[in-house]
Amino acid sequence: MTWLGKVVGGTFGLFMGGPLFAILGAALGHQFDRVMGNVGLLQTDFVPGTQSRVQMVFFTVTFSVVGHIAKADGRVSEAEIKSTRAIMDRMGLSEDMRKTAIRLFNEGKRADFPLDDTLDQFRSECRRRSSLLRLFIELQLEAAYADGVLHSAEEQLLLRICDRLQFSRFEFHAIKARMEAELRFARTGSQYSQWRRERAAGGRRPSAADAYAVLGITPSASDQEIRRAYRRLMSQHHPDKLVANGLPEEMVKLATEKTQQIRSAYEVIAKARKF
Repeated sequence: MTWLGKVVGGTFGLFMGGPLFAILGAALGHQFDRVMGNVGLLQTDFVPGTQSRVQMVFFTVTFSVVGHIAKADGRVSEAEIKSTRAIMDRMGLSEDMRKTAIRLFNEGKRADFPLDDTLDQFRSECRRRSSLLRLFIELQLEAAYADGVLHSAEEQLLLRICDRLQFSRFEFHAIKARMEAELRFARTGSQYSQWRRERAAGGRRPSAADAYAVLGITPSASDQEIRRAYRRLMSQHHPDKLVANGLPEEMVKLATEKTQQIRSAYEVIAKARKF
């Protein structure tokens, strides 16, 4: 049973508190109100630091902040809405999970969305799970690039998010550079989205230039540097490792997709260099 099933099934007895509780409560509406009737029944699955609780926190923050960033430039574009729905499709969300994600997205668009307080609680709940914070930033960047451009207001907001989470700006710019390289390769936002789908489906292998960009290195890198970059990225995105750290079950497909992309890029380079 997923964390959402535990919540709406009436077994959620821990008053989580803080902005995340308020955001999730607003998204679930009357279902959450009914569950809170069991507040005296402490559900050990949701004790701070446990996997189920971190899964709930990660899902709640991811989609609400995506909604907040989408509104950063003043309006939510159709491309941003499609991108968010595409992420849901790639995750293979159930109907209930999809509805919850959409409601969280809408909560994030509200003018009174408590971004700083939400991020503070997210960092506290994740503790030292750096791999989850990295994946969170990657998903936010991917959503921000939905229309093929990272607007200034969106980038400034993303940097603010990194600072609040104590996530390295250097690493943020490295992730951003990889995505921009991929976008330049595809030339347009629509082609970029199609390219990502083709890569995920295994229907298209990246070019050599593309492969270097995926690994975050340049063609001048040594064989040893290439292997080191490959091992680092595979470790950072390994689905089993992320799940153990609290990645929601619904997001495993995204992590698997990323490792497939990394492996495919490495294979292209290895073939070209004959090692």
